[in-house]
This record gives sequence, C-alpha cells and structure tokens, in this order.
Amino acid sequence: PWIPSGTPGKSAKPLRFLRNGSGFVELLRMEPGTLMPLHRHSGEIHAYNLSGSRLLCTGEVIGPGDYVYEPPGNTDWWKVIGDETMLALVVVMGEVAFLGPGGTVRSRVDAATQLAEYHRHCIEQGLPARDIVES
Repeated sequence: PWIPSGTPGKSAKPLRFLRNGSGFVELLRMEPGTLMPLHRHSGEIHAYNLSGSRLLCTGEVIGPGDYVYEPPGNTDWWKVIGDETMLALVVVMGEVAFLGPGGTVRSRVDAATQLAEYHRHCIEQGLPARDIVES
C-alpha cells in the first residue's frame, strides 16, 4: 500500500527492505509543490524519476527518465515542480537525517523505521503485511 508521510503531499510504497537493515527500496510519490526538506544521507542514494519533475538545491531540474546518485554524506533539499505528481524509484542505503536550524537533527529515517511504519500502516488499515524483507 501507499503509506502517507508526516509531510503533506508525500507518500511511499515500500518494495523491499534490504538485508540486515542496510537500506530499503521504495516508490516515492510527491504532489506538485511538495518540498523534501534539508536532509543528510549516511549511505548512498539511487533515484530514478518515473514521472513529474523536481528542482534540486543545485538548480538542476530532474524529469522523467532522469537518474540521480547521491554519495554518502550528501546534504540536500529539493522541491516537486510543475503540475504533475512526481514518482521515483528510490534505493536508500543507511540513514536519512532531516536537519533543522544550525544543522540540528530533527528526525531520522532508516530501514528499521520504515519497516515499522509499513507494519503500523498495514495493521491500521487491516491489510496483510507482505514479506518484503530480504533474508
């Protein structure tokens, strides 16, 4: 199922949780105008845009068919632009730390937090949780 995020306009569909909690694979869906706030990655990120466009903090516009690699330690933000919902296939390794003023960590997301959120959502919605954890 699509799992709504705490950020309005953002949801994710988990596809796979990687071995030993090292990362996760998801479809990320964000509505036009939605901002992915400032965050830092402890591991690498691979993102392939399927639809919609997003404006990176570097000024680069990423559209359908574009691929973005973010190395460990990368800190960035971006925003969905245009009129179309942005859909991307994303592989997230390690942790994502969302940053507040002065670089303080406001929240953290990793495979364990996303797996717990997936199970919570399935229970709330009365849905069976699929076995999507790599053994």
